[in-house]
Amino acid sequence: MLTVSLNTLPTAFRAQALHWAAEFPHCAYFEPNDLPYPGGPFSRLLGVATQAPTAPATLPELRNWLATVPGPAPRCGFITYDVKNEVEALHSSNPTGLAWPNLHFFTPEIWLQWQETTLEIHAPDPAAVLRQILALPLLPPAPAPTPALRPRMPRAEYLAAVRAVQNDILDGEVYELNLCQEFYAENVQLSPVEVFLQLQQASPTPFAGFYRHHDHYLLCASPERFLRRQGSTLLSQPIKGTIRRGPTPAADEEQRLALLHDEKERAENLMIVDLVRNDLARVAQTGTVQVPELFGLYPFRHVWQMISTVRAQVRPDVDLVDILRAAFPMGSMTGAPKIRSMELIEDYEHSHRGLYSGSIGYVLPSGDFDFNVVIRSLQYRQDTGYLSFQVGSAITHDSVPEREYEECLLKAQALLEVLGQSQRVAE
Repeated sequence: MLTVSLNTLPTAFRAQALHWAAEFPHCAYFEPNDLPYPGGPFSRLLGVATQAPTAPATLPELRNWLATVPGPAPRCGFITYDVKNEVEALHSSNPTGLAWPNLHFFTPEIWLQWQETTLEIHAPDPAAVLRQILALPLLPPAPAPTPALRPRMPRAEYLAAVRAVQNDILDGEVYELNLCQEFYAENVQLSPVEVFLQLQQASPTPFAGFYRHHDHYLLCASPERFLRRQGSTLLSQPIKGTIRRGPTPAADEEQRLALLHDEKERAENLMIVDLVRNDLARVAQTGTVQVPELFGLYPFRHVWQMISTVRAQVRPDVDLVDILRAAFPMGSMTGAPKIRSMELIEDYEHSHRGLYSGSIGYVLPSGDFDFNVVIRSLQYRQDTGYLSFQVGSAITHDSVPEREYEECLLKAQALLEVLGQSQRVAE
């Protein structure tokens, strides 16, 4: 290992490191953007590998893989939304242009860990890695114009789906359902690293990440944590409730207060908090599930978000796979009750979600872990040129369909800016 003072590194070092790392077929980068967050954001971590010969692809394989004696390296991975089909008796048959593996983890051969004032380079020859990174020239970022993104679900169909979900709510099928839609383009050529760096400039978030799995890329600007474990403490922080930032300090405060007192948004948030409490109770020590913060309001570049925090003490016999079986997929991306919501999602949505509303994260040698919720993200296949993002909103009995559609476009704003497109997309 080589320890380097951050003061001795150029300001562009992280961009150089990511350009270097993205040449590996397995690359995972977790970026907190130095943002404050209750419980802390991601740790800044970059791991790469040329191969992953024993990589798990199912939950039982993940359990066996994690049970092997851990070395000093963190383990990096992703869990797609389709792992729900392992957790429950569900299926997915909607079309996809992405085709991620359902689940994949790898052990980095080389990894960089940022501390408060230093950088640790773990490699067989860390000095050579540092030289390779510093030798990379950095050109000014080029714009990333793309073909116009098309909706998989046209606006009229989305509005009709919202109304149909509201009828399901009246019929007692669900209380709330997270309805998502995909925008996509084909035959796209772009630099994944450059687009990711531009996305971080446009929308810095505490659970951002860049992930490469061969020809698949995830460029993620997520504000949401799915699950963190530190020692025996589990932490989940579901987001439900979104409003646009105001253009002036006074208008911004008006928006914050409007979100705080919006009965619909509070009801959405509370339903998902109750769902998360129930999920964590399945693996928690009796009586330890708590909600230390309810309806917390946090500002991001484009939006205010309503975030609640659920905490529990995990039972000593429980491992990561047990926790995933109890809590995945995250309730903020499904609805309540969860299983019926997922069945209806399959009926109403027109796309395979893939890694969207799944998770990326890392497991430390101690067994501690941190995983985000994959939202506000671009998914890209370099071999086919397929580019996609998905956005959604929580539908309740009180939803106004047109407002839900506008919320989807608000969540897409930074993605569209980076792609050189206006906020209005084809309907």
